[in-house]
Amino acid sequence: MTPLSRMREPARLRGLLFDIDETLTTEGRLTAGAYSAMETLKRAGRLVVPITGRPAGWCDHIARMWPVDAVVGENGAFYFRFTDGRLVKRFQDDEATRAMHRAQLKDIGERILREIPGCALASDQAYRESDLAIDFCEDVPPLPLETAERIAALMRAEGLTAKISSIHVNGWFGGYDKLAMAKRLFSEAFALDADTLRRDFAFAGDSPNDAPMFAYFDHSVGVANVARFAGRMEAAPKFVTRNAAGAGFAEIVAHLVGQSAGER
Repeated sequence: MTPLSRMREPARLRGLLFDIDETLTTEGRLTAGAYSAMETLKRAGRLVVPITGRPAGWCDHIARMWPVDAVVGENGAFYFRFTDGRLVKRFQDDEATRAMHRAQLKDIGERILREIPGCALASDQAYRESDLAIDFCEDVPPLPLETAERIAALMRAEGLTAKISSIHVNGWFGGYDKLAMAKRLFSEAFALDADTLRRDFAFAGDSPNDAPMFAYFDHSVGVANVARFAGRMEAAPKFVTRNAAGAGFAEIVAHLVGQSAGER
């Protein structure tokens, strides 16, 4: 991975897509510096779009209240956009399909909890529309990455797509991912094609569930803590920050807008 400082012509990029947990946040908290960096980017006229594994309930709040243009949630299950005074929601699956899948995911989750000691349903599971989130280090004593990989293997054996984030293992029915829904969002909401998205926007992340984005974007960036997953990702980011988590996010924004800024 190349140091972020060597990214050429960052000022020409039209916006930033980014993961939330341990990319924007730091040890589970959204700091003033990271939030301010989002506002700085928005005031600079760039598109600001979180791409997260977090649930629909959180994304409703994010789309309405944060300085963002839209949000993709549950690893690509939907996008939400607050525009013209209302919240626009676009899902991968219809409501009946989501309800059927939630019942199946409940049973799968219970089997995983019986099989893997120490893990738990994610505390935000009740707010999810389309996926199952198993906590391996957010609100439970941290389990090793090998255990997270075992959880993912159990999900795949049940027919799910499974991805590991910095805190959860997420599983869902279907072949969609963060990248597929990001492409749909930018086509439908901003009339931008996939090549423009790849070429003219940056993406920032920190974990294996960001790998499709790392591979696709010409200007993909890992915050420094991405090193935790070295050798465990299908694709690595092209660039890496000096700082970790929220401070790394602020470093990216400062580089894009040409400021000497960071978290305080």
